[in-house]
Amino acid sequence: MSLMIRNERPSDIPAIEQLTREAFLDAEHTSHTEQYIVNALREAGALTLSLVAEEAGVVVGHAAISPVTLSSGEPAWYGLAPVSVLPARQGQGIGGQLIRQLLKQLQAQGAAGCVVLGDPGYYSRFGFKAGQGPQLAGVPPEYFQAQAFHGSYPSGEVSFHPGFDAQS
Repeated sequence: MSLMIRNERPSDIPAIEQLTREAFLDAEHTSHTEQYIVNALREAGALTLSLVAEEAGVVVGHAAISPVTLSSGEPAWYGLAPVSVLPARQGQGIGGQLIRQLLKQLQAQGAAGCVVLGDPGYYSRFGFKAGQGPQLAGVPPEYFQAQAFHGSYPSGEVSFHPGFDAQS
């Protein structure tokens, strides 16, 4: 079976919600609201990019990019979150394929850079660097990482879209 990475379609929304719920069910450091966050971002028109990994007609992975605000005023920065893969398919490179494609598309759209909150050992392989530029209040700097696509890293605090506060 071959894996296809593509933009989400309206018909994918229920599968994305279920997949995201399952992917974070047993995860550490989660509020278990990731599926609500994706829905809130979508409803607000703030899903800059939303890709699914499909295999044999089944959505097995999803990842999203949305705009972030920097206190320094630097434009065109985005946040990668969430990245979800069905538990039975985790560790098989699906999340990595989604992330690489999202970053490629984001750069092609002229973005200045992207931030992510997560495991530095995992996200560093995609070019994210801890302790570079932007910061997220209340988060250890090694877990908040950035990638500048061109130019230097901006300074300042990052604010995610209000959709990240969604609880249902």
